[in-house]
Amino acid sequence: MRNTKSTTIGLLLLSLFLFQYVLNLRWEWLFDLQQQEMFKRWSGFGLGLFILFQWLLTFSRVIKKFKKYSFKVTNLHKWIGAISPLFFYIHSMELGYGYLTLLAYVFLINTLIGYFNLDVIKSTNETLFKGWMIVHVAFSFIVTILLVFHVAVVFYYK
Repeated sequence: MRNTKSTTIGLLLLSLFLFQYVLNLRWEWLFDLQQQEMFKRWSGFGLGLFILFQWLLTFSRVIKKFKKYSFKVTNLHKWIGAISPLFFYIHSMELGYGYLTLLAYVFLINTLIGYFNLDVIKSTNETLFKGWMIVHVAFSFIVTILLVFHVAVVFYYK
């Protein structure tokens, strides 16, 4: 039996995030913190580190001396990805405006795509795997580029 616990937890956290967003529910103490410049920067730093950390899986697969860690890094990648809506929620309860909305959508859609990995789909079809991987990595690149742009904008205008 394949392990899908990370997907279940991830879907629960993503659903809770979307539920609170649609119904405009919020913890006022956290929302107040999110309005403070230092909190935004530190929580954004944490979210950015999380996103950069997720790239370790790629390095563990393409750098020969790290391949022996690939299985462990894959499991860690799935679990960290599962709790990504929580990281996002701590940084912002909202989806933002303009490019921030795009960043939030691509981030959350990529998170959802990650939840439905081949352990969940239960397929050994190589074409499906390659297609899924291309989409997931492409969205990851977009998220990373938008993250760098966001950081540049934040520090340029503040």
